[in-house]
Amino acid sequence: MTDGTSTDGGFQAAEVGATGLSAGHITTSTRDSADQGRRIEAWLGARLPDGAEPVVYDVVKPEGNGMSSETVLFTACWTDVREDVPSVRRFVARIEPELDKVPVFPAYDLRLQFDVMSLVCAATEVPVPAALWYEQDPGVIGAPFFVMERVDGEVPRDVLPYTFPDPNWVLTATPEQRERLQQSAVAALAGIHEITPGTHDLTFLGYDLPGTTSLERHLAWGERYLAWAVADGEPSPLLDECFAWLRANLPVEGTDTGPSRLSWGDARIGNMMFVDFEVVAVLDWEMAGIAPPEVDLGWMAYLHLFFQD
Repeated sequence: MTDGTSTDGGFQAAEVGATGLSAGHITTSTRDSADQGRRIEAWLGARLPDGAEPVVYDVVKPEGNGMSSETVLFTACWTDVREDVPSVRRFVARIEPELDKVPVFPAYDLRLQFDVMSLVCAATEVPVPAALWYEQDPGVIGAPFFVMERVDGEVPRDVLPYTFPDPNWVLTATPEQRERLQQSAVAALAGIHEITPGTHDLTFLGYDLPGTTSLERHLAWGERYLAWAVADGEPSPLLDECFAWLRANLPVEGTDTGPSRLSWGDARIGNMMFVDFEVVAVLDWEMAGIAPPEVDLGWMAYLHLFFQD
């Protein structure tokens, strides 16, 4: 979304409990990698200067964290017509998921992710992969997608969690290395929070939901998400109790909390890539919005405790 209008928090394309979006029915995408590579090659040729004649190869669907969108890695080689030399670049295509295959969200705004990544990359020193092209036409490869630069590094895994005792790089690290990872992750989060409604136009991130503050609207988004998630299953009395408590004890934004700013949303080390225990890429911006900084910090701390339990 780039027209400055607000979004209703990811619910604009589906009513709560809409047919085909049941949160309890997650299956695997059937898109073919080889076919995607051929289609991306033709699409890329239309975006590069005449005579570039790109060739796309090494098309891979990686296994990794998250299931809310589809990721394809590929390499492209073309002729740099300005220098008359070959250019080889490694990219990542982030593809809008088939909602009946991976219903993690009731609706999906890929353009919002592209715009947020572009903003953070341009306005801060936070390491975010450069978002290069956005394609809205689903006819190219079967769904809207965007292409970003590929960054190499290691991601703390979700499955099995990075706290499990079998060999993994987080668990086998020294205390000093884990502290460096921790400090680097928090520093990146602080860098994201340098972007505020006062420094940049963030209206495209605002939830069109009830509330007079960003924190109230953030809570309203969570309540509506819960309603969607349990619509085809059993309610959660515990979560209902938690939301009721939050409503009754909501901090006063700007007094009990910091002022609202850009919120990463899914702020956790499992959405970061590291080299030598330093952050080299902040990934996965599906849940980005506007909120006090404590929202991201609390999410990061909670998820770390969650994986330890």
